[in-house]
Amino acid sequence: MAAIDLNTVRGVIEGRLNTELASSPAVPVVFYNQSYTPTPGDSFVQCLFSFGEGEYLSLGGTSDSSNKVVGAVTINIFTGQSIGAGANYVIGKRIRDLYNRQVVSGVVFDPVNGPTPVANPEPEGFFQTQLRMTFEAYEDL
Repeated sequence: MAAIDLNTVRGVIEGRLNTELASSPAVPVVFYNQSYTPTPGDSFVQCLFSFGEGEYLSLGGTSDSSNKVVGAVTINIFTGQSIGAGANYVIGKRIRDLYNRQVVSGVVFDPVNGPTPVANPEPEGFFQTQLRMTFEAYEDL
């Protein structure tokens, strides 16, 4: 194996979410560095993730060694305001099932936290909840 390709890990996270939310009922998904103007009252999902610290899993240098790369995913779910939490939680369940303690293409997803309501949604005019999870990926040099 070689050094981990961070875009491959990103593709695993984004690909699963895009595939699931493209099915009926379809929900638009927005990622980092994408412009998006939401339609008032329509649902959408925002996926943000970051890579964190790495960890040595074995001694060695740039070869014959193993590392763990960790990261965090935050998924914001936006649904219409003043209609209750039901529609938001349905989307949240769909997303939780995609990642909760799953191993996909070498990416290990930890238990999902949430959906947790957000007091001051941004953008305004929506009911917002948030799912959070950490993940690990392993590389052998």
